[in-house]
Amino acid sequence: MASGVQVADQVKDVYKEMKVVKSDADQKERLRLVIFEINGRYIDVEEGKIFREKDLENVDDVFKFFLSHLDPKQCRYMLYDCHFETKESSRKEELVFVMWAPDTAAIKDKMNYASSKDSLKKALTGIKHELQMNDLSDYGDRDNFAEKMGKGVIKVEGHPVKPTGR
Repeated sequence: MASGVQVADQVKDVYKEMKVVKSDADQKERLRLVIFEINGRYIDVEEGKIFREKDLENVDDVFKFFLSHLDPKQCRYMLYDCHFETKESSRKEELVFVMWAPDTAAIKDKMNYASSKDSLKKALTGIKHELQMNDLSDYGDRDNFAEKMGKGVIKVEGHPVKPTGR
């Protein structure tokens, strides 16, 4: 079921900026977290919810910062540039698309976000990781989140994770 909600051009522009990291660009201007909302008939960037590397300079734990933006009463989409390390290679950076639909949100909002998700996903081609979170217990701890990122992840945002039985 499609909701008829369209993806705003700003969303597509933000995604392109996050997806293509230019080596000669100022790394402090790099986008790390963007929160989207359904605003009327459009999925758009939520006002004031674009976080660049420079905005996170004084943040001790970017993963916890990401989690802190999961409002327990409001659905949101998020695009998170997650930095992690694996046993096999050094540091990796991959985009994670999150649909946050908490159990405590209004049913109408949850239905609207669920039915609009495909429209947004079509605009965000090439996303490697997609999470649907309804509760912080889903991926709200670093270990569960690391497992979703792939095999052999030993650190998320510079903080160690417990190895799984893989």
